[in-house]
Amino acid sequence: METNDLVRDTSLARKQPDNVEVQLLIGQMYLNKGAFTEAFDMFVVAAQSGQPQALNMLGRAYEQGWGVTRSVGHAIKYFESAADQGDGWACFNLGDLYLAGDGVEANPQLAFRYYVQAARSGVNKALNMLGTLCESGLATGQPDKEKARLYFQAGAEAEDCWAAFNIGRICLEEKNDKKALYWFERSLSYGFPAYWQMLEVFLSKTRSPLFLKISAKARELIGGTSGRGKQSVLPG
Repeated sequence: METNDLVRDTSLARKQPDNVEVQLLIGQMYLNKGAFTEAFDMFVVAAQSGQPQALNMLGRAYEQGWGVTRSVGHAIKYFESAADQGDGWACFNLGDLYLAGDGVEANPQLAFRYYVQAARSGVNKALNMLGTLCESGLATGQPDKEKARLYFQAGAEAEDCWAAFNIGRICLEEKNDKKALYWFERSLSYGFPAYWQMLEVFLSKTRSPLFLKISAKARELIGGTSGRGKQSVLPG
């Protein structure tokens, strides 16, 4: 990665802290406030170090259009640079782009390989995506529910709420209410408002008193988060 590729204004670097972790935290603070141009500038400065998390966040800025014209091509460039250094979130982000065909030709098989790399690097969300690809058959040629179950359960045990939901959903489809209840209830503790809202709506349709009880808990959690600040975007 050429340093010149990262620099919009060389004077920026001289005005900012020289610690990459501090630069990333300041960039996150700008994001939380909606100051996207300032966040982008900070990620540019941080990425000059070549540190993989900084490269990944600059890729995220280009992917999302935070303070800069959106460019998937630039995003992929920085994600790949970070992934080459073993950054799991950069691998995950590449998987998302290739799965969705967002600004690049869709390639579920390549997405699967990136999610595998992400999972090996400790990104638990990637286990859910691997399960989803196996269940749908998009990456494997035909649906493989048993392999999907293994990925979902691994992700659920690693505290990814979506993986917990999916293993619970499969148990519910198989009429194994006891296990479904276990996973749905467990997912509440590591979920977040958008997830709790989805779970509440999903379980409210079951008409089962036990599942409705979990739906009510999800609704309580949503109420308890009202008025809180924006969720942090780092590390992915």
